[in-house]
Amino acid sequence: MSSTFNLSRRSLLAGTMALGASGTVPALAAPGAAPAPFVLGNVLLETGYDWQGDEVVGTRTARASLLIEQGRIARIIATGDALPPGVPVRDGGGLLLLPSFRDMHIHLDKTFYGGPWVAPRARKNGIAGQIARERTLLPQMLPTLQDRAGLLVALLQRNGTTFARSQCNVDPVVGTQHVELLRQTLDGCAATFGHEIVAFPQHGFLSAHLEPIMRQAMAAGATHVGGIDPTTIDGGMERSIDTMLQIAVDTHKSVDIHLHEPGATGIAAIRRIADAVDHTPTLRDRVTISHAFSLMSLADADVANLADRMANLGMAIASAVPFGGQIMPIPTLLRHGVRVYTGTDSVIDHWSVFGSGDVLEKAKLACQIYGWGDELAISQSLKLATGGPTPLNAKGAQVWPMPGDPADMVLIPASCSAEAVARTPARRAVFYRGTLVAGSLAG
Repeated sequence: MSSTFNLSRRSLLAGTMALGASGTVPALAAPGAAPAPFVLGNVLLETGYDWQGDEVVGTRTARASLLIEQGRIARIIATGDALPPGVPVRDGGGLLLLPSFRDMHIHLDKTFYGGPWVAPRARKNGIAGQIARERTLLPQMLPTLQDRAGLLVALLQRNGTTFARSQCNVDPVVGTQHVELLRQTLDGCAATFGHEIVAFPQHGFLSAHLEPIMRQAMAAGATHVGGIDPTTIDGGMERSIDTMLQIAVDTHKSVDIHLHEPGATGIAAIRRIADAVDHTPTLRDRVTISHAFSLMSLADADVANLADRMANLGMAIASAVPFGGQIMPIPTLLRHGVRVYTGTDSVIDHWSVFGSGDVLEKAKLACQIYGWGDELAISQSLKLATGGPTPLNAKGAQVWPMPGDPADMVLIPASCSAEAVARTPARRAVFYRGTLVAGSLAG
């Protein structure tokens, strides 16, 4: 194995044992039936905003209990009302209850997380240079992929995330092995963690002659057909996009394309995808464009027009909320009804060593970038971490939790959503479908 990368299974498992000894890595529950009914008592729920004129000056809350049955919220019980007899009660400690989080763009298959430090290398020749490095790096990492992915899932859970859409390499070097191994890992923790897998042609789609392998990846368990910059990497925008979408139609799968390329070529790709969705009803509400940096090059009016069309077609954006000389127009996209997801993208890998695996930090970063500094704006930014749900809508009506909602929840020591985003406190207890998957309850 190369001296620049030495993540052996022995060293990885030693690191895992050390983490486990400190009590910071919860064991993943075995797949099985939903937990027995219980009452999650003494939790804080948001009930509305306090207004002065048209300004929100505070968030109202009340203590309540929740009856959890078959992995869902069956009933919300006001303080003082009778609890269902014979059902065990678990104390929420008076903590704020929020929807758990969804990481909608992460690479679980390529992380170094859980292993020894791997010295980051200076990038040479941009994305192409990183891809060239993968040709030798990924085969070295293959024996420990499942261990590393499992450790990263546990980190996400501790951070309050109970669902991830993972990009997963499909390329001439590893073929569909990453998809197969990651699917086995995620299927093994299906009772504690939800997931989707994108077959991601990192090295190119048509340029790497991957169409047959991509189709094999769909059969191997991928839920989404991925893509990569069709002009700058794949060398043929129309044919690259058309092939990607055709595979999705043929296999009845969704689409999530990496679109880093800026400017006119990126916008042309978005418009071609929109045209295809417009003419193919089965693709509506099933296409996500990850990154979409080219939107930063458009004038505000042009972004608004394109956002209207994307919203009408059910097209979504998945962003890691980057910042720099140009800023993604996320506020405009949201105003025009585009679903905007966020993800942590690279978590300690050869692309970036800085990822924390915490999407709540992404919501906070968005507030700082876009000047969302008041109670209402910060509160509503929580949707970036949850993938949509917030306890209150923008008018202050309580919309979560509701009977029938999945019991995907996180308990946080905060007084309201705005405080949770602004201060990103530790997540005390995390539930997926009613199962406690990280942290602990009072007492």
